[in-house]
Order: sequence, then structure tokens, then C-alpha cells
Amino acid sequence: MKIYYLLLFFSFQVSAQHFTGAEISGWQDEAKRITIIRDNWGIPHIYGKTDADCVFGLMYAQCEDDFKRIELNYIEKLGRLSELNGEKDLYKDLLNRLVIDSAGAVADYKNSPPWLRKLMNAFSDGINYYLSKNPTVKPALLNRFKPWYSLLWTDGSIGAINTGGLDENDLKDFYSDNSPVAENQLDFPDENITGSNGFAIAPSRTSSGHAMLYINPHVSFYFRPEVHVSSEEGLDAYGAVTWGQFFVYQGFNEHCGWMHTSGNSDVADLYSEQVDKKGNSLFYHYNKRLLPVKEKEITIHYLMQDSVHSKKFKTYYTHHGPVMAKREGKWITVRANNRSLDGLIQSWNRTKCRSFYEFKKNMELLANCSNNTVYADADGNIAYWHGDFMPKRDTSFDWSKPVDGTIAATEWKGLHKLDEIVHVYNPVSGWIQNCNSTPFTVSGSSSPRKQDYPYYMAPDGENFRGITAARLLANSKALSIEKLIDLGYDSYLSAFEQLIPALERGFEKTVSQGDSSYMKLSEPLALLKTWDLHAAENSIATTLAIEWGQMILSAINKIQDGSARMDQVAKTMKFAETASPGELLEPLKLAVANLNNKYGNWKIPWGNINRYQRLTGAINEIFDDNHPSLPMGMASSLWGCLPSFVSNYFPGTQMRYGYNGNSFICAVEFGQKIRAKSLLTGGESGNPLSTHFNDQAIMYTHGEFKEVLFYKEDVVKHAEKTYHPGQE
Repeated sequence: MKIYYLLLFFSFQVSAQHFTGAEISGWQDEAKRITIIRDNWGIPHIYGKTDADCVFGLMYAQCEDDFKRIELNYIEKLGRLSELNGEKDLYKDLLNRLVIDSAGAVADYKNSPPWLRKLMNAFSDGINYYLSKNPTVKPALLNRFKPWYSLLWTDGSIGAINTGGLDENDLKDFYSDNSPVAENQLDFPDENITGSNGFAIAPSRTSSGHAMLYINPHVSFYFRPEVHVSSEEGLDAYGAVTWGQFFVYQGFNEHCGWMHTSGNSDVADLYSEQVDKKGNSLFYHYNKRLLPVKEKEITIHYLMQDSVHSKKFKTYYTHHGPVMAKREGKWITVRANNRSLDGLIQSWNRTKCRSFYEFKKNMELLANCSNNTVYADADGNIAYWHGDFMPKRDTSFDWSKPVDGTIAATEWKGLHKLDEIVHVYNPVSGWIQNCNSTPFTVSGSSSPRKQDYPYYMAPDGENFRGITAARLLANSKALSIEKLIDLGYDSYLSAFEQLIPALERGFEKTVSQGDSSYMKLSEPLALLKTWDLHAAENSIATTLAIEWGQMILSAINKIQDGSARMDQVAKTMKFAETASPGELLEPLKLAVANLNNKYGNWKIPWGNINRYQRLTGAINEIFDDNHPSLPMGMASSLWGCLPSFVSNYFPGTQMRYGYNGNSFICAVEFGQKIRAKSLLTGGESGNPLSTHFNDQAIMYTHGEFKEVLFYKEDVVKHAEKTYHPGQE
């Protein structure tokens, strides 16, 4: 084990940040071709002669707003978190090194088409120029960004890494010598649900006769900023980017819009490998032959106290992919497509599409591995694709489990064509919704039929958001942008439709007026019985329901029905049908007791304890009851709330604080001119000294959207600052 002392380590860091005079001069010349206009909300509108100019300016503006988040995203994808966080991230780094091949990214960069290489060069140049102009900014590790970094992570999704369900614990079991494994920073598995909502509305359902799109990703707060890029080469896209990426990930141009939701389409498979040792070499069985196991040494540096240590891993690969686990004596490999050149091409070209035909043609690259797509355009088209990259497989095998890696029959048979995957184009219903739920309820009676597709294409179950959204859209007509926003902010908690009646039945069966349970539960139960199931800031029933829901969630999640795969809705309904009165009533007693102990009274309005707070801009915010916060009426998407706000108690807090949910939200109407309204968690800037750190916070808690400034004449009217990158 090697040890590097911190002095030497950080000396290397400093020297690595040196940029040559020729480099800086070239960047200065490019910066003169780029204009950044910050509007009255701090949103950067980047104007350039070329697409590459816009990428340069976009990256510079991102760095201005939150360099630390850009850097951290690439530290993670490079598998270098341990250099910051120590041994606890060793196996997270190893996982990323196994499934994201940096050497492959370098090769793809060298072999990429010239137009794309220009964009990748502009990506790193924009960041490096920022670092050269801001020497007081001290990177944690990455003092010089390289163009090929943009190929480490090519679709923008929170679920961009597909491992077939394997995680760091599996890697530890296979590769470990009992070193510690990373633990979840937030130990709240009950409500830590991420995802997104996407709605597309046909002209037949809108008041204007124009199609509309609702963009509503649910991610950890401050995961994406709001941007606008416009070049003289046809780029003119508005929306959200994931920190450090140079394409608008969820957004729109004047012709069409796109919203991505994370899905569970099977795009990664596990193979059970039979491995034998002959002499000093390892071989695996395949198609009645013995093939050599490829070995590769991976060295990971990690911080320990005041020095940086290194740990070497001998890793193994078959033609299916890296070995990542061991099950019943067999080695388990993962086949996936976690980054690709085509993925980046598809992500970029999407932003310049001008019609349904062009958008669909771009989708035919089949390179988006982790996203569903909700689409709308100025011609009145709406569409949905459940995934994009979809391997063909022999349906006689159960692909939800490891398959036999020794036979050729389990190999992928190429990829499904785009029109073969689950999709819907211009449904008669006039609406599309996806809330990380099954595609077979995506557009009511116009939804695709489950029996028409192999199971592996759409194993996604139903969730309560999907139920809420489908009901609302089915009953909606003459929608305006404002009405669409109201629909997207509906706080109905459909999970309690079955749970509260079950609670009532348990109470009526077992509790009489004379016993102690009656005194403790009669008033809370009466309140829940009359509740309209909408989360609200002034609602005591919301507090009771959520606190009780968290108490029973573990039991709900344990529900099984033989070999059948049960989604959250099915499990909840089964629990409501089969739970004993004690399983329902005792958790409510405990919830009431906890509220009494914490606050002296269980009758606490939801907004009194459910709070939004942004204090420091740190990636892992420290919440503090002694500092100002805002009441929030929304709740976790787990219970069916469309505008998700996941909150929980933190060490040392009496109140619950939000950390995940609604981030960038936007409603877009396509007509002769774009009209759009948007909202961002907190504000555009990650700097607590900026006026745009929390200038949207109150709006965020109330669901009050701002007008999007898409056209330059409107941007100029509301300009707060106009400058070239690098100007003071």
C-alpha cells in the first residue's frame, strides 16, 4: 500500500492548475465572440456565433453559479470520490471504474466527428478558462478539465449508471478484504424516492389549440440549473442542464420540447459465469469452449487522516462485462451500455430538432439507456417512448435474474428498433403522462397494451403519482398554462385512499368507548376520516397521515404475493386488505405519541414542521431549527403528491427539512411563439451571497411560476448583467 503525504499531493494539485499563455490567449479570443446576459432571475442566456461558442459560454456560466457541483459530478464519474471522502467510498469508486471506462472515453473522443470534438473542446475550455480567471476558486481535485470528460456521462439522467441491480455491497463481497463500504448519507429509505413527472397535452385538450409540455424532474435539490443557449448555427434551447454537461437535458426550443423520466426498462443484464482455474490462469466456459478471463488492475487512492493511501484491485472481465458479484459459486458479470459516443450525439442533436420527424430520427440512434421521453411540438404532435436503448433477448429466459453466461442463447440479439419499443404517438385521449410508472396507463384508453411487448421492455409497476396524474388528465379540458401548472401542483395523496378506511375498520372492530385506545385515537381518527387527502400547509391531518405512513411503510414494503412482482400500489392495497388492527392502530398511537413528545401537542399543522431551508449552498446542507425556514405544504411523491417534496428529520432538528423533489419545473405552450413559465428550487446561484441564491424560495413553496424569457428582445428588457466570459 502506497502512502502520499498531503503536502506532496496538494503541491501536485497546484502545479496541475497551470495554464499556458497561448491557451489563455485563445480562450480570451473565443470569449469575445460570446455574450452572456443574466436576466432579473440570474438565469444565463448565452449567445454565440457557433454552437461551440455557446458550449464555452454555458460551461463558464455554470462554473460561476456552482463550480463545486460540476467538479463533484466528474469526480464521481472518474471514480475518485475516495480521494475526498476516504475509505467509505472505495467500492463506489470501484463500481464507477468498472462500468465507466475512461480509456474508452478517450478513444471515443479521438474518433468522434470533428463537429462534436469542437463541442467537447469548448466544454473543457470554458471550465478551464473560468479556473484561470478565478484563481481563488480552489478545486477539490480537478484542476484541469479534459474534453473527453464529457463522454463519461452521456444522457444526463440521475439513473445513468445501470448495473442490473448490483451495488457497492456486491462489489465488496467479491473484491473486498473487509474494508468499509459506503453507507447512504441519508438513512431515510422510507421516503427517499426520486423520479420525475412528464405531461404532454394535445391541442384538443388545450384552450389555445396548441400542444403543451410539463417538465417536472424530481431530484436532489439544486441538481440542475436553468439555462438558455442560442447560436447562429441554429441552436436555441431553453431548459435544465445537469451540472457539468453541455446540452439542455430537459427543455424545449421553438419547435419542440422533451421531458425525460427515469424508467425501469431492462437495459442491463447479469450473467452467471462458470470460472475455472488452470495453472495460474482463469478461464470461463462459453459455448462449449474455455475462454481466458481478462484481468485488469485498478488503483484507487483514498484519504486517511492526513495522508493519501492507495489500494489495488485485481478486477476480472468476460466478454459480457466486468465481474461484480458472486452467487451460488458462480461469478456474476454485468452487460450494460453506460456511456457511448452516440449517447452524447443524441443528447446534443435533440436540442436542435425542428419537427417530430427529426426528433424521432434522432431517437433512432438508440443510445439513451436510462430515460423515458415525453414529447410535444409546435405542429401539435405529442408522443411517448418508454426507453430508447433496448436489447433484443430470448423471452424464454427470466431476464430479471442472472442468466446462464455459458451459452450463446442468452446473448443479446441486437437492439429493438424504435417503433418496436413501448410507445404512443398522438393518442386519441389527447394526453400523455409518465411519473416513473408503467407505460400501460400512459394515456388512458389510448395506452399501449402490455401483452403486445416482452416483459423486459416495461417491468415498471404503477405508483400513486401515476394514478393521480391519469385521473386529473382524463378529466381535464381546455387547459391553459396556468391550469396545467395547477394540475402539476395537485397535492392529492392517493396512497391513503385505501389505508385510512383500513384504519377505520381496525378501530371499529377492536376499540370500544371505554378503553384507553379510544381516548388516544378517536380524535385523530375522526380528523383523518374527514380529510380530503390533499397535503396542505395548514393541515393537521397531513401531519398525522405522513407520520403514521412512515410507521407502516416498512410493513408495506415487506408484502409479497408468491412469485408475483408487486409494485408499490399493489403492496399498499394488499397491506390495507390483510393488516391486523394492531398493525394499523399501534403505529398511529406511536405517531401521536411522538408528536406529543416533540411538540407538546399532536395537533401540528403540516407546514409548521415540514420546512424548506437553504443556508450555505453546500452539497450536503446542514439544517438548523435556529435559522429561518419556510413552511411547505407539499409531501413526498411516494404518497401520490405530484409536486414531490421529500423531507425528514435530521440529527439535532425538531422539524422536517426537504432535500429531494421538485427542482426545475416548466410549463411550455407551443404556438406561433413560445410561451413558458418556470420555477427553480431556491434560485439559480449556489453562492449564498448572491441575490439569486434564494430569490425563488417563497415562490417555490407556493408554486408561483415566473415567465420564461425565451426571445432576445424580452431578455434584453429584463437584463441584469451583460458581459463576455471572463469580464469582471
